[in-house]
Amino acid sequence: MRLTGTLIVFVVLVIIAFSLQHSWAGTSRSSSSKLQARGKYLVEDIGACADCHTPMNEKGEFIKEKHLQGTTLFFKPTVPVPNWADKSANIAGLPGWTDADAIKFFTTGLAANGLPARPPMPQYRYSQEDAKAVVAYLRSLKPAAK
Repeated sequence: MRLTGTLIVFVVLVIIAFSLQHSWAGTSRSSSSKLQARGKYLVEDIGACADCHTPMNEKGEFIKEKHLQGTTLFFKPTVPVPNWADKSANIAGLPGWTDADAIKFFTTGLAANGLPARPPMPQYRYSQEDAKAVVAYLRSLKPAAK
């Protein structure tokens, strides 16, 4: 009888461990999906990053295959602006950025070199959590082909 009781306890513990492992994995995937969804909302709806970072066709429609892969800016300032950028960077996949540098950029407005982005790029001041979400979303995108 003692062996049967021990076996039952062992089986129950294995089932509990298996259940916990799968619930944690599901939570991780779910958390990652939620983080990317939040990042997509911030990038697409709040930051409107595509307006400057996605090329457009002759009708003014975004070229979906080149989403956030950088482009020549279609607008210029009406008065001289020092250090104005004529092109936007490829931000799909965040090539050349570490997560830490990208998070710093989105929370402080400063790049890894300590300088702010060139105009017309705004100096965002996202919270740490929102910056992580933006990075998670941008990392999920296909970068431009070289």
